[in-house]
Order: sequence, then C-alpha cells, then structure tokens
Amino acid sequence: MHYCSSMYAPLKHVIVKDPKDAFRSQTHLSEEWKTFNYLSEPNYEEALSEYAEFIGILGKYVETIEYLPIADEVGLDSLYAHDPVKFTPNGAIILKSGKKLRQPEAAVYKDFLRQKGIPIIGELTGEAVSDGGDIVWLDDRTLVVGRGYRTNDEAIRQLKEMTADMVDEFIVVQLPHDLGEAECLHLMSFISMVDRDLAVVHSRLMPVFFRQLLIERGIQLVEVPKDEYDSLGCNVLALAPRVCVIPQGNKETKQQLLDAGATVYEYKGDEITVKGTGGPTCLTCPVVRG
Repeated sequence: MHYCSSMYAPLKHVIVKDPKDAFRSQTHLSEEWKTFNYLSEPNYEEALSEYAEFIGILGKYVETIEYLPIADEVGLDSLYAHDPVKFTPNGAIILKSGKKLRQPEAAVYKDFLRQKGIPIIGELTGEAVSDGGDIVWLDDRTLVVGRGYRTNDEAIRQLKEMTADMVDEFIVVQLPHDLGEAECLHLMSFISMVDRDLAVVHSRLMPVFFRQLLIERGIQLVEVPKDEYDSLGCNVLALAPRVCVIPQGNKETKQQLLDAGATVYEYKGDEITVKGTGGPTCLTCPVVRG
C-alpha cells in the first residue's frame, strides 16, 4: 500500500471527525468555544447540516471515508482531523500539536490507526511539536515544512530523519509572526496545491525564496486577495488534480480556479470552517491518494 505523498493526486481514503462527536452539543459549544479561541460560538445544528453538505461533496470522489471516534480527552478542535498525523508513502507519523489543548488528540489517533491496521512509521518525541498543517508534499519527493509557533526546530529535525529515505528535497519555510502566537498560522494557511503545476496562495505571507521556488518549478499561482484569505479562500482541498473544494463566498479565488481549468465545489462553512478557522484541508486527513 502506498500512502499519501501528495496534496492533489486523486483522493481515495480520508479520515474525518464528525462535528456531532467533536462539538457534542450546543451546551458543550457554549462552554468551550472561548477556550479554543473560536471567533464566536458555533451553532450546533447548523454545523451538522454544513458538514453533511461537505461530506456529500467528498463522497462523489472518495471511496473510503473513516470517522474518528468520540473521545472524552479531546476537544472542539478534533473536528480538524488533519493536524495530529501526517502521512508518508510508508505510513503515518504521529505528531504532537503546538497547541497544548490539542495534544491529547495524538493518542486517540494512534489507537484508531492501529485498529484500522494502518502502519505508523514514527512519532515525535521529547520537545518536538508540529501540526499537520505545517507539512506539505509539494510533489512525491519534495516535503516542505513550516517553522512557526506550531512547529519547532526539534520537530523539523525528527521529521527530516523519519522521511530521509522518501524525500529528495526537504525544504524549511520560516513562517511570519502574522497575528501572533494565539492565532493559527500554518504553512497550509497560505498554500494549497491543486495540481502539480497549480497552487492557491496568499503571497503576502510567503517568504520570497519560497514563492520564487514555486514559480521556478512552473507552478501557476492563484492569488487569494486579503479579504478572501480572511474567509479561508486559501484553504482549498484537491479531490483530484484540478478538482477542488473551497469554502463558499470566495468569488475571486473561485473564478481564478475556474479560469485555470479547475472544477470547483463550494460548501457553506460558517460554523465548521470560519468560526474555528479550519477549511476543507483542515477537516480532512488524506490517507491514500493516487
């Protein structure tokens, strides 16, 4: 079995978490949304209906959609199934979130993967912290890792070691402070690969060398304007090359994608995306692509 080393090859198998199991109830949301730094309190019923629409879109392309279990030790952010692990061609690496509140998610994931018979090739240890949103496969043999508040140098050292035999190029991108430590800026906040030669980006947050590297590799850039960056227009999930899902309301980004020959699905994400600042890539952990 060849697991994920791509962000755009046809998505075959994905892990998600249903908001009914992450959010639990309106009461639970009322008590917890401030703790988890959500923009405002999500509406539970609305979240369920938004999610049903989102899963409906995934179901058109994805053969296997698996749901993480409800677990007392994890919180609202467990909805964003992308972050606690990263897949490589040989199996999963268990991460340790740079957000303390999210660290218990790793153990739940580990049990889940074991039950499903999915190989685990490594786990971050000691001082290392990293979120899946900071780790991007540019192509099958190029791994890019963002160094920011959620991913530290020790994690980068361990990831480099664990992936050495799978990667020809390991690129570290220094992330900006942007809105500060409490906010969530990931590498994937400003780049989503939609095909081998098409990326959705918010260039204002990109180091110059990284932007130049993409252009030198012949990757066409879809530039997300500032207001659409704020509504998670840069968070684009590829279901297959040039077939993608974006949060509703990002007109300019959508138009540029259409102009680049992409098929674009939209879902309403007020409750499950905007309030917790987690778009379609955050909501999904790709296990197998190709």
